[in-house]
Order: sequence, then structure tokens, then C-alpha cells
Amino acid sequence: MDKQFTGRSVMKVKKTVFYGLMFLPLISALIALQFLPEQIPAHYGLNNQVTRWGSKYSSLIVRIVTAMVGCFFQGIAKGDAKHEENGNNNENVCIVAGIVTLIIFNTMTGYALYTSFNKIENLSSDKFDVNQLLFGILGIAMIIIGNIMPKLRMNAVTGLKTKWSMKNEATWKKRQRFGGISYIIGGIAIVVICFFVQGIYCFLSALGVIAILLVIDVFYIYKIAQIC
Repeated sequence: MDKQFTGRSVMKVKKTVFYGLMFLPLISALIALQFLPEQIPAHYGLNNQVTRWGSKYSSLIVRIVTAMVGCFFQGIAKGDAKHEENGNNNENVCIVAGIVTLIIFNTMTGYALYTSFNKIENLSSDKFDVNQLLFGILGIAMIIIGNIMPKLRMNAVTGLKTKWSMKNEATWKKRQRFGGISYIIGGIAIVVICFFVQGIYCFLSALGVIAILLVIDVFYIYKIAQIC
């Protein structure tokens, strides 16, 4: 009974954090509107130069998208809890994955406010490298998600799903376990890259790691499906 109560309390805290991260960017943007300049950087090119300026009200778009991403994860979590036999476990995984994703979006919107307030025209001249920041957080997120993926039970909503991993319970478990390990290794590799590489090279190197992981994962689950 105490264990069940504790589990519910922890879930309540997780959901509170989830909803806070979901709406924080929008609330902060609405407050910041009265202090932002009328024109702010709206888009940066691969050379880190501003390619388009926009109205300060355009800053609300990404914040609304963040709230929509939160709604998406909330919908998946509720779907797992309602329709899946093991929904409570999978709902917890969805909430954690949602929190990690929303942290990334919150960091992006926070950095966008920083560049808007300072009207930074060239990101290369700034002391913060946006690629190192974003991909560093992505790497940490991959490590966290990699640790929780093996806990996912077979379902039709969440997890790393292919026609091969959905073949049976055995292939599902092996897929999630291997996917979790590859996410952790890939996340560590990306974090290390972010310490030593900057700018477009950080961006390309991180994408390269992700592409390699995808190829290895698909090949692995295909082979496992043939055996099982």
C-alpha cells in the first residue's frame, strides 16, 4: 500500500514538472513581449548569420509549438494508461520522455529570448555556441531515454516500433534493450563531440552519430526477427 502511494506521489510530481515545462515558454514569452524590440532575429543560416528578421510576436510561435508537443506526449501517455494492459508502466515512461523533450524545447526558447533581447546578428561572435548547447542537451536526453526504454512493455503506441520488433514479445524486449544501449552510447558520443567541436561541424557530427545508430538498430532488429 505504501509503495503504491509513493508511486502515485512520484507520478504526481512528474506530471507537475511536465505541465510546468509545457507552459513555461509561452508564459515567459508573453511577459517578455513588452520588453522585446519590435524586430527580432527570426532565422539564422548555416553560417550563423541572421537571414530573416521578424516581429517580436513571431516569438510566440515556437512557444505554442512547445505546448502542442506537450499535448502530444500527454495524449500518448493517457492512451497507454487507458488502452494498454500495462498502461501504468508505459505512461510513466511517456511522461519522463516528455519531460526530457520539453527541457530541450525550453532551452531552445530560452536561447531564442537571449538572442532576441541582444539582437545578435552573428551567432559565431556570441560566447554561447547554439549547436553545442542543443546537441549537448540532446545527448543527455538520449542517455536518459536509453535508460528507460528497456522498461517499456509491448504496446502499439510507444517505444521503438518496427514490423520486426512487433513480431512477438521476445523481439520487442530485445529491440528495446538494444535500442536503450545504443541511445546511451550515442548520447555519450554526442556529449563528447559537443565538448570539442563547434558550429556546423558539431551539427554534422551529431547527425552522423544519429544516422549510424539508426542503421545499426534497423539491421540488428531485422536479424533478431529472423532468429525469433
